[in-house]
Amino acid sequence: MNYEEALAYLYNHLPMYQRIGAAAYKKDLTNTIALLDVLGNPHQSFASIHVGGTNGKGSVSNMLASICSEAGYTVGLYTSPHLVDFRERIRVNGKMCEAQFVADFVTKMLPHIEKIQPSFFEMTVAMAFDYFRWKGINIAIVEVGLGGRLDSTNVITPKLSVITNIGYDHMQMLGNTLAEIGFEKAGIIKPNVPVVIGEFHTETIAVFESAAELANATLYATFENVEITLLEQNYEEMELDITYLNQLIYPNLKVDLTADYQLLNVATAIQALEVMRVIGIEISEEAIYDGFSKVKQNTGFAGRWQLLHEKPTIIADSAHNSDGLKQLFNQVDLIEFEQLHIVTGAVNDKDLSKSLNYFPKNAHFYFCKPDIPRGLEASALQEMAAAYGLQGESYESVASALARAIENAGKNDLILICGSIFVVAEALPTYDMLNSNTQ
Repeated sequence: MNYEEALAYLYNHLPMYQRIGAAAYKKDLTNTIALLDVLGNPHQSFASIHVGGTNGKGSVSNMLASICSEAGYTVGLYTSPHLVDFRERIRVNGKMCEAQFVADFVTKMLPHIEKIQPSFFEMTVAMAFDYFRWKGINIAIVEVGLGGRLDSTNVITPKLSVITNIGYDHMQMLGNTLAEIGFEKAGIIKPNVPVVIGEFHTETIAVFESAAELANATLYATFENVEITLLEQNYEEMELDITYLNQLIYPNLKVDLTADYQLLNVATAIQALEVMRVIGIEISEEAIYDGFSKVKQNTGFAGRWQLLHEKPTIIADSAHNSDGLKQLFNQVDLIEFEQLHIVTGAVNDKDLSKSLNYFPKNAHFYFCKPDIPRGLEASALQEMAAAYGLQGESYESVASALARAIENAGKNDLILICGSIFVVAEALPTYDMLNSNTQ
């Protein structure tokens, strides 16, 4: 197989959650274990840090990967889903895995795929771990895909587990209460492995404390130990004072991820770094300053409060659940503009009642369907949104919706692309194409 043929095989022959939803979610680790056994258990050849949570796990994973890279480690980073290129999921020191590796891996695994019948995600986890071993990495930053306890990444025994926060998402698989969702996320807590908890919830902290106690895992509560003072902020960076255990340890720290909601993620990463030092992963102060200031440069991280254009201001953000959207629109309230245009879409298997409630009623909406089988028809989303006082038109594609928003927007307006990571994934290359056609 060549790369294109390998990708087509993965997409068309393996159940993929991003495309078909819950039917692709495997509620045990059997397939992942079988795949890794075929490969000689590559995940046992490197140290790892496991990062889960409802929101923020991607940001924290990329922050830690950037900092570890600046510290001189060879760092594997596994994240999901990808935005534009499949290989975004598997990186070493910021570089995506080679297309030839993907082609060779799928080719050699074909007989085992037919026997084991893994999902798309199970296959990519095995691919990532095999690639990391081949590259001889020192440490892997592994982002949980969905949940935690039954997620394919949960075959690792990490040096540190991190849980950023708990919110309402994927309830059909994880539970309908924060405590139930927290129980699934707490499944990444391992015996005698320290765990960092990012955000405090009265409904979930007891779940985490109980899980940590049963596992004899030391629990570090970010919200008790880390304080952040925001000094300055713009679209390029924010400058912070970081206090740990009531002592100023990182004055004037610059971070290139700039929305207010990143403050919690920075705090969680700081707590994780302090624990990493305790357990013998050496990180210099210089690496921390450099790593935070160059997250996007070092890892290719995109789609979080990402400024695409000025006059009009165009921002893409992957917020897609109620908690994420609430934080996003709190950020929108902090900036000045004349008219707000929102390009948005959704998938058809999510309860949108909580999410739609957070969208601002004074915006003009461009409803669209992401180009995946799970995509919700734009007209159906438009009808749902109208019940919440949200007005706009429906479009047959993300590209047509974004093009119309750009056409309609004045130079002092704000165009916000959000609501689904799949809408953002299509909008980024679409914007590049539209922008190149106007130059």
